[in-house]
Amino acid sequence: MESAPEVEKVGLGVPSGDAGAVPELVARALAGSSEAFQELYTKFAPSVHAIALSRFSSHDADEVVQEVFVHAHARLSQLREPAAIGPWLHAMARNASHDRHRARARRPRSEPLHEGSAAAKTNGTGEGELRERVLHHIRSLPETYRETLLLRLVEGLSGPEIAEITGLTAASVRVNLHRGMELLRPLLSKEGWP
Repeated sequence: MESAPEVEKVGLGVPSGDAGAVPELVARALAGSSEAFQELYTKFAPSVHAIALSRFSSHDADEVVQEVFVHAHARLSQLREPAAIGPWLHAMARNASHDRHRARARRPRSEPLHEGSAAAKTNGTGEGELRERVLHHIRSLPETYRETLLLRLVEGLSGPEIAEITGLTAASVRVNLHRGMELLRPLLSKEGWP
């Protein structure tokens, strides 16, 4: 027998059934539990990665994730509402991404920029090239759609999972996914994809 869906606490980034678990993990992490912080990392790293991936190559996105969680660990005591850790981490990911873009803009032109892993470029099957082309098209979309699409298409999260970790309502996630796909389809069809 199926259980009834849980009602989500809008704006906090956790469903009502999980509302006590995340603040408890935050409290335990603040008390020095590395296991609790690891659980927070496991829960929120995919969404932080998707936000970074919407702006950078996979390598750079991985670096942003590490940077965000290092900063989060050091600043966890500054989090005012423990249940809002998801949106707090996402804001940190966006800020770290903006900082990285600004740093690159100041970098001398002669310094090469990392544009994806060598493995992705040399993959004999062309999967790396295909992946980068799709990511390029997703990155060209408005921020709201690209983050939601990457959470779904790259990180493999369901609509309710996206709502849970982002603090968006389930309806907003559905709308963002629908509108994002509507914008993405013509870009992909120009390249011959159905």
